[in-house]
Amino acid sequence: MMKFVYSIRHFFERHGFYVSSRIGDKMGIRAKTIRLFFIYLSFATMGMGFAVYLTLAFWLKLKDLVYVKRSSVFDL
Repeated sequence: MMKFVYSIRHFFERHGFYVSSRIGDKMGIRAKTIRLFFIYLSFATMGMGFAVYLTLAFWLKLKDLVYVKRSSVFDL
């Protein structure tokens, strides 16, 4: 049973949106702490924390698409 739980956790950590790790890098906080914050926020607000997490993932993905660093002029 625990192996199944660890495999699900590994899947989400590996294929997630990296929202908590990117926020943690900006703020200087561990990603695990931010994940716990989102979990507690989800329980306290009946799922609103999950909606905030998905909104942040959407905005970070858009930011990555818009602000792509080009190596030369010919990459336009």
